[in-house]
Amino acid sequence: MEDYIAKWVTSGVLFWSTTFLLVRSLFRHRSFDFSNRVVSAIHAVVAVSFASFSVQDWSCPLCPLASRSSPLQMKALAVTLSYLIYDLVCCLFDRNPKTDNSIHHVISIVGIGAGLAYEMCGSEMVASMWITEISSPFLHMRELLKELGHRDTDLNFTVDVLFAAIFSLARMVGGPYLTYVTLKADNPLLIKAMALGLQLVSAFWFYKILKMFRYKIAKRRRSVDMGMAAAKVSARSS
Repeated sequence: MEDYIAKWVTSGVLFWSTTFLLVRSLFRHRSFDFSNRVVSAIHAVVAVSFASFSVQDWSCPLCPLASRSSPLQMKALAVTLSYLIYDLVCCLFDRNPKTDNSIHHVISIVGIGAGLAYEMCGSEMVASMWITEISSPFLHMRELLKELGHRDTDLNFTVDVLFAAIFSLARMVGGPYLTYVTLKADNPLLIKAMALGLQLVSAFWFYKILKMFRYKIAKRRRSVDMGMAAAKVSARSS
C-alpha cells in the first residue's frame, strides 16, 4: 500500500471521529445512535460523490476490469475504509450492536484493504462503493426522523419507500451483476471472496427490508381502516 494512502486512512479515521464528537456536542440531547447516523449520512454523500468522480469512463463504468487502480480511486477507497474503521469501533460502544452490520463492516474493510494493498480492482471497488452507499442517506434519514418525532408519519413512510426502492435496485440488480463480473474477471481470490460475501449480506438485508415493508404496509392499512371506522361512527352520532 502506498504511503500516501496509509496517511489518508489514518487522517480519515481521525476526521470521522472528530466529526462524531462535534455532532455529539451539537446534539447532546440526542442519542448516541443519532449522532453516529448523522456522520454516516455525511459519509454516504461523500462516498457516492468520490465514487462518481473516480469513474474513468462513464460509457463503461466498470471498465477497465481487474486493472490497476487510479490515484483518485485509491483515495476514494481510502476515505471509505477510514470511515468503516471508525464506524466499526463506534458501533462497539452502542448499546445494541448489530451482528449483521459488524459482519458487513469486516467484509468491507478486508475487501477494500486488499484492493488498496494490491493496488488493483479500482473500477469494481468504486462501483461497489457507489452501489452500497447510494441508499444509505435514506437508511439513516428514516431513523433520524423517528428520533425527531416523525415516526409513522407520511414523511417517514415516504423515506421508507425511497430507501427500499433504491436499496433493492442497487443491491439486488446492480449488485449481482457487479459480483458476477468481479468473479469472472482475473481478480485476486480474496477480492472475489469479499465481493461474494458482500452480496450475500445484501441479500440478507433485502429479505429483512421486505419483511419491514410488509409490516409497514399492514400497519398503515390498519390505521386507515381504524380512521374510516371512527369517521363512520362520528357521522352516525352527529
